Amino acid sequence: MEVLRHGVVHPPLEPEEGRSERPGHRTPFPSSRPDDAGEGERTEISAVGHKLEGMDNAMTALTAETRSMRLEIAGFQSQISGLDHRVTAVESQVALQTDRDQELFHLRSKLTDLEDRSRRNNIRFLGFPEGIEGTDIGGHSNRSGRR
Repeated sequence: MEVLRHGVVHPPLEPEEGRSERPGHRTPFPSSRPDDAGEGERTEISAVGHKLEGMDNAMTALTAETRSMRLEIAGFQSQISGLDHRVTAVESQVALQTDRDQELFHLRSKLTDLEDRSRRNNIRFLGFPEGIEGTDIGGHSNRSGRR
C-alpha cells in the first residue's frame, strides 16, 4: 500500500514484512503491504497520512507567516533607524537653538546695560547755547550759576 506523506503518495517505508534493509534488524512496525494489512491498519495509516498532511499544511502556513513577520520587522527596524537619525538631528538643532537663545539673552542684557550707561553720560542743559562751554564745562556751569 502506498502511503500519503506531505501531500505526496510514497511507497511503504518498510521493506517487505517488517524486515529492515539492514541485516539482522527488524522494524517495530508491521508491514504496510495491502495483502498483509488489515482494514483497521489501513484506516489508521490513512488517518496518520491525513494528520501528516494537515501538519505539513500548518507548517507551510507558519513558515509563510514567519517570513511575513520577518519582512515586517525589517521594515520597522528601517523606520526606527530613520526616525533615530531624525531625532538626533532635531536634538542637535535644539541644542544649537538653546545656545543661540542664551547668546541672544546675553547680548540683549549687554545692549540694555550699554544703552543705560550711554544715557547716564548724556545730560542736556536747556537754555544754554551750544558750544559756549568750550573745554571747561564745570567752569562754565559755575559761572552760569552765579549770575
